Amino acid sequence: MSTEVTKMYWRQNIWYLSVLLLIWFIVSFGFGILWADWLNQFRIGGFKLGFWFAQQGSIYCFIAIIVVYVILMNRLDQKFKAKKTMP
Repeated sequence: MSTEVTKMYWRQNIWYLSVLLLIWFIVSFGFGILWADWLNQFRIGGFKLGFWFAQQGSIYCFIAIIVVYVILMNRLDQKFKAKKTMP
């Protein structure tokens, strides 16, 4: 890839990372800590929602973020015709 194409590739990659990390921060810190008291008025599976996000919800969201990142990066690699370094 040329230098300009490489810069565009990495710009898009950093954008994906920034958005996904912001979502992870909001879910883990926001839902699990900052807004836990407000969320505790709702229940999921018999547990208060704030507690659930602090204990399990952020982990599920993190796994979903990993899956989304893999899908986005595969599409980005196809768009820029990036070569895979691993077999």
